[in-house]
Amino acid sequence: MFPDDLEQKAAALVALYTERRLTIATAESCTGGLVAGLITQIPGSSAVLDRGFVTYSNAAKVDCLGVHPLLIDTWGAVSAQTAHAMATGALAHAQTDVAVSITGIAGPDGGSPEKPVGLVYFCCAHRNGKSVAAEKRYGDLGREGIRLASVATAIELLFDVVK
Repeated sequence: MFPDDLEQKAAALVALYTERRLTIATAESCTGGLVAGLITQIPGSSAVLDRGFVTYSNAAKVDCLGVHPLLIDTWGAVSAQTAHAMATGALAHAQTDVAVSITGIAGPDGGSPEKPVGLVYFCCAHRNGKSVAAEKRYGDLGREGIRLASVATAIELLFDVVK
């Protein structure tokens, strides 16, 4: 279902988080649950993945994760601020050790000069207070390409937050 290299990274992630007894929640928008889907491809992932929030709409970000509507109105759903609020909201609602969020524009429509297709924001927050964030401008790789690149970035951030 996923490229072999992504499955290998996910297997290493599951092994690391299992060894450290850490749990994960995902808060996904443009990836539509693919990060959680990749993790669950790995046998033993039930020890690591607690839940995944697919919050595609702004209303879902507000209702499921507690993202403040004014934050979305001010910065937009695709912003570093919203990605941070999604990750911290997932931590608050899931009671996991780590949460990763993804929000972006996978295209082919929806882009603008300020926020083009391929712009994706990430945040990975640890309950200990550490967080790592990223802004990626993948360009127009096509919808599937942007989504898969975003999954790979999210997995890397899940490693980075526990270094």
